[in-house]
Amino acid sequence: MRWALLPQRGRDGGGGGGGDSGSKELTVGSNASDAVPKKAYEQVFANFQKASGITPKVNTVEHETYQEQINNYLQGRPDDVWMWFAGYRMQFFAQRGLAGDVSDVWQKVGGNFTQALKDASTGLDGKQYFIPFYYYPWAFLYRKSVFEENGYQPAKTWDELIALAKQMKGDGLTPVAFADKDGWPAMGTFDYLNMRLNGYDFHINLMGGKEAWTDPRVAKVFDTWRELLPYSQEGALGRTWQEAAQSLAQKKSGMYLLGMFVGQQVPEADRDDLALQKKAVDLIGSAAHISQFLDRDTRPDFASTVMIPSLQEFIRKPDDVAGLTTKIENQKKTIFTS
Repeated sequence: MRWALLPQRGRDGGGGGGGDSGSKELTVGSNASDAVPKKAYEQVFANFQKASGITPKVNTVEHETYQEQINNYLQGRPDDVWMWFAGYRMQFFAQRGLAGDVSDVWQKVGGNFTQALKDASTGLDGKQYFIPFYYYPWAFLYRKSVFEENGYQPAKTWDELIALAKQMKGDGLTPVAFADKDGWPAMGTFDYLNMRLNGYDFHINLMGGKEAWTDPRVAKVFDTWRELLPYSQEGALGRTWQEAAQSLAQKKSGMYLLGMFVGQQVPEADRDDLALQKKAVDLIGSAAHISQFLDRDTRPDFASTVMIPSLQEFIRKPDDVAGLTTKIENQKKTIFTS
């Protein structure tokens, strides 16, 4: 989920920023560097200027660079409005006074959002620091035409999913597209399985260092995931998510567990074959809780130095779950007590 967030710094009116009551400009820090979202944002900013008379000056930085430099950016002179993520990452900066309280804005716009979205925008002090800008769920995505041509039915249970994967494999399809070259897709897979097996509260507490990775409930997640691995696209550690998405678009893979941004990789003329937007709205609207992502719901250092290599180790060698979870737990204790 990406959000617009108001910082406390950089609002003294200097440099033509939005903090100056006489200014007609608003500076915006953006990490929407990919072509499709960048184009969408440009339209939003144009509409904002037309409606308000305020000119947004957008500072777009390459997505990964933006994230790597966020600490220095916020402690310098950040833009009037900047884009970031909810969950632990939002709370981290809010606690340090680097984000502005926008609770008054929520009093005006709160009716447009569900309680789950408001909760995800709230800091540890009970105040709101973010305004949701866009969001998307993770789900098993598929092309309707592939299912119709082969007589497949969407799975409603785990057993049905495995049976469907076996059927697809027998028909010459890769059942589940999979990629983890960049490290983060596997984290989302873990999130997805953990919340459905163990519930939201356990997942969030595990991310916060309050539950042990040696808990049998964690082992159950890895054991369940291991059952799906034989039906997942081989060579995942050398493949980007875009490349895996192309296998879905080209009807070489039957399903793909990822965020609904996968639709960007499908030719525009074929996007109705996924019917994504309405289902995304319905799914988010019905959610009692909204999580972010493993590397946004936990400490960034734990996510990057422990979880990325650990999950990639599991993909390479999925049989030693006990050894893997023990190693994760030992590293967690060191990081969360530092």
